[in-house]
Amino acid sequence: MTDYYDEISEGYDALHFEEQKKKAELILKELKIKKSDKLLDVGCGTGKITELFFCDATGIDPSEKLLAKAKIPVVKGNAEKLPFPDKSFDIVISLTAIHHADPKKAVEEIKRVAKRDIAISVLKKAKNFNEIEQEIQKQLIVKQQIDANQDILYICASS
Repeated sequence: MTDYYDEISEGYDALHFEEQKKKAELILKELKIKKSDKLLDVGCGTGKITELFFCDATGIDPSEKLLAKAKIPVVKGNAEKLPFPDKSFDIVISLTAIHHADPKKAVEEIKRVAKRDIAISVLKKAKNFNEIEQEIQKQLIVKQQIDANQDILYICASS
């Protein structure tokens, strides 16, 4: 899957920015994000959406070509093995990316590095949608579930 995103890196934002921006706006409406909050965006792509949160943000993505376009601090990696200490981020988000990972491991890792809030959007058409939803409901405290066009957005607490 990384190869696909490397191949489309030039047009990535043109393809995905507007749709992802709507989800980011929903998250901003639901969570009280302060400028001092540390935020991790899992599957950040180019980081352009991450910039909308106006806080101490870091992105992680497996695609080197997408990360090369980022203007925020980024790390090459994946959702199943986040290279950060436990509870190192106030907020962890993942927008339409978790379906590319092992759902159990990805949700475990997101929960591990989150101190407070988690927002995960899941593509409704994802083959593993039910498995992802089960892991989110099993491992996290779901505060809100929002229909976000092609995705379901889960607003959660880590514990």
